[in-house]
Amino acid sequence: MADTVLYEVNDGLATITLNRPEAMNAMNTEAKVALRDAAQAAAADESVRAVLLTAAGDRAFCVGQDLKEHVGTLVADRKAGSGQTMSTVHEHYNPIVRALTGMKKPLVAAVNGVAAGAGLGFALCADYRIVADTASFNTSFAGVALTADSGVSWTLPRLIGPGRALDLLLFPRTISAQEAFELGAVHRIVPADELAETARKLALMLATGPTVAYAALKESVAYAADHSLDEALEKEDELQSRAGASEDHAIAVQAFIAKEKPEYLGR
Repeated sequence: MADTVLYEVNDGLATITLNRPEAMNAMNTEAKVALRDAAQAAAADESVRAVLLTAAGDRAFCVGQDLKEHVGTLVADRKAGSGQTMSTVHEHYNPIVRALTGMKKPLVAAVNGVAAGAGLGFALCADYRIVADTASFNTSFAGVALTADSGVSWTLPRLIGPGRALDLLLFPRTISAQEAFELGAVHRIVPADELAETARKLALMLATGPTVAYAALKESVAYAADHSLDEALEKEDELQSRAGASEDHAIAVQAFIAKEKPEYLGR
């Protein structure tokens, strides 16, 4: 992976770190390609049982598209009349979001600072968002005369409701970690100097947990969001059969009877 995004796997946990702190982790082409590749690698690696998405520095998680690079390609595109500037959504942002949201393992986002535009989108892809008390959020898109991308039109309304989501999209403003928590967009706030350690401990806990059950839980919640109760019940039946046949379930039951802590295998 490129240095703009760091990727490492230890103890079943893949850590993806956005690594352009000097640019507030803005996404230039190199970073977008590296993040896409890292997310896809984590999703496909069966040895990876949980993923932690984080960022270098203490100012920003990610401020979205690198506008300094973007303006150059936009000017060149207009001169050439090629219409290729916004192909980055198809080539980069969409594959990143699909890989992050589609992985069959828990994804934790540790938001250390500003998350804006696509950076907000990446954070919202996570199953669990733990944020520093100094973090802040902004949709940003309308502020540069653009519409939502990076899945924000899908994730944000599902978290805070379509009315509040449209308010934040039409009238971009910075919201604090506390307001994001009150809206339901984040799960936990911790002091900034405790974020890295707390997020890693949480992610490692998931990485040693019952991976098959976690995947089924993610699938069932996503399915139930746009299906009827009867359809959701049928899906629960299907997924519970899968989880019940896993080695982890047998380990859990045996450990319960023996009054021991289960040591899951992730299968």
